[in-house]
Amino acid sequence: MPKIKTHRGTAKRVKVSANGKVTHRHQFSGCGHILSKKSRNRKRKFRKDQAVFSGDLKRFAPQIPYLL
Repeated sequence: MPKIKTHRGTAKRVKVSANGKVTHRHQFSGCGHILSKKSRNRKRKFRKDQAVFSGDLKRFAPQIPYLL
């Protein structure tokens, strides 16, 4: 049986935490430009990684077989 290829685009965007949770950066974070209209609290929340939802994890699982 051949090895399963990892989807490189997914592997670059997703990582597994120490507790086994799959995390990713916030979508629509927009922390690169037009920061003056965004609140300090909002920008601070964008810094942290976010856990992948269980429905999305079912899609990601075949793409990253060796990370999970």
